[in-house]
Amino acid sequence: MKVSDSSSTAPGSGSTRRRSETTRNAILVAARERFAADGYERATIRAIARDAGIDPSMVMRYYGNKEGLFAAAVSIDLRMPDMAALPREEVGWRLVAHFLGMWEENEVLTALLRVGATNGAGAERMQEIFRDQMMPVAHAVCPDPQQAPARAALTAAQLLGLALTRYVLRFPPTVALSREELTAWLAPTVQRYLTAPSP
Repeated sequence: MKVSDSSSTAPGSGSTRRRSETTRNAILVAARERFAADGYERATIRAIARDAGIDPSMVMRYYGNKEGLFAAAVSIDLRMPDMAALPREEVGWRLVAHFLGMWEENEVLTALLRVGATNGAGAERMQEIFRDQMMPVAHAVCPDPQQAPARAALTAAQLLGLALTRYVLRFPPTVALSREELTAWLAPTVQRYLTAPSP
């Protein structure tokens, strides 16, 4: 049975708002389950709408397209290691190794990067994730707290640039490098961004 979003109550009424929120939540629950089961590429608006018990036009009404829905639905915990507990000279190595593991074990993160490169909602979601989860790392280890935003942004540029060329664009030389080689190349740069004196 399909959920109807129409109502005989006034457009601005609490009943209409509650019904709208219920529909949105049903869509997001169905989307998370479908993306997890099928992956980003194979999941379809039609399948998600069917799972939510609504018409596909309702998904488009609330989220615009699959990219917008994906950005709204995904929640990613980067499971950042406690950098404050590490020896300062190991921060860059540990962070690069951690992210390589995340990219290679979590296809949702790669899908979000792909969406974020072409979709405004996806870009905002990526910004939120890195702001909320990368900034504390920079604050924990950088020598000047006022520089933490810039240092976190530079670190993200390295990590996201690697992910884009290795997992999305799949540049052959980048794909060919082992995780150990990538860590050896990138870790000193990330270490410098986070802990070196300001140039």
